[in-house]
Amino acid sequence: MKTPFLRVKNVVSVSALCAASLIYATSGYADDQRHDDENSDRPITVAVTGDWPYNKLLLDNAHLLVDSVNADTAVSRLIHVGDIHAGSMPCTSADILPPIPQSNPGYNQKIYYQFQQFAKPVIYTPGDNEWTDCQKTKQFKSGAPLNELASVRSQFFAKPGLTLGKETEVLSQSRHFDPTYPTDAQFVENVMWKQGKVVFATLNVPGSNNDTLPWAGTFANQTAQDKEVSERTGADLRWLEAAFKKAKKEHARAVVIGIQADMWDPAAITATSNELSNYTPIVQKLADLVEDFGGPVLLLNGDSHVYGADQPLTNSSSATGSIHHTQAVPNLTRITVQGSTTAPAEWLRLTIDPRKLQPFSWENVAYCADPAISCE
Repeated sequence: MKTPFLRVKNVVSVSALCAASLIYATSGYADDQRHDDENSDRPITVAVTGDWPYNKLLLDNAHLLVDSVNADTAVSRLIHVGDIHAGSMPCTSADILPPIPQSNPGYNQKIYYQFQQFAKPVIYTPGDNEWTDCQKTKQFKSGAPLNELASVRSQFFAKPGLTLGKETEVLSQSRHFDPTYPTDAQFVENVMWKQGKVVFATLNVPGSNNDTLPWAGTFANQTAQDKEVSERTGADLRWLEAAFKKAKKEHARAVVIGIQADMWDPAAITATSNELSNYTPIVQKLADLVEDFGGPVLLLNGDSHVYGADQPLTNSSSATGSIHHTQAVPNLTRITVQGSTTAPAEWLRLTIDPRKLQPFSWENVAYCADPAISCE
């Protein structure tokens, strides 16, 4: 196996985007107790990945990423921002007997096994490929979306309030929800935690325009789909509010949010359609909460597969800022993590130093120079 190596890109922090200066940091502390000490303002280092493992070759070589992350003693947790297989691969045919012939019933179990190989707590938020897109011809019509989501929950969230990998407690929306909205209890995948002076939260925000592209063929069920979108989006908005409420109450110095969808993906907007429009309520709520918080906020997403970093709401009249019609929010930074099929295959090493005015810095760790080969 090749030795994992660092590939540091010209990564830009909030201040750097405004002042054209570069910022890098590699410091971190491996001791979980120090990371989780709510009175600590020490730097926190986390690994972030998504769109992994995207095919059989990457699954067969999953140890390359696992070994690379595990070898970094500064990394305290891993955040996976969704899509555990490609959009051209079948789903599990969950709860359909006999299974759909084109489906792959055992796939999620294999991914679960790989998640458990990490020596760090693993926080995973589902992507569209593993549930909402399963009804597509491209994915061999291999599963009903709601069945697939239920299967993901039963496999990866069987212990509400505990992470995958090294078991560590987190807050789950399934146990911490507003009783006014009892349906929020189903969203076991929405979690939150605080490390030192930083609040983290994940939300189930999938691609495919927030699951509003109509389910096809025998899986078409507009009533059920509308209900799903309404309940999940409402729960996401309330969980987002809860995260910022916690951050303000506990005097956090920064907030980090993880989702799957690229809510500013330029490929989703054409002359005849806008496949980002159903993210607008989420972006508008995020803009209001970030503005009210006043401190630095980082949004992590996958979905579009190519690494990038920006401030999508810096200028409300800019190409990205005008998509969702929000006010300018300069204290929001966004990182899209590199997809595992984009060379080189790499994970994001994110360091948050609450002692700094602009606390976020990051670098990309390449664990496989060419995902088309085994890299061994």
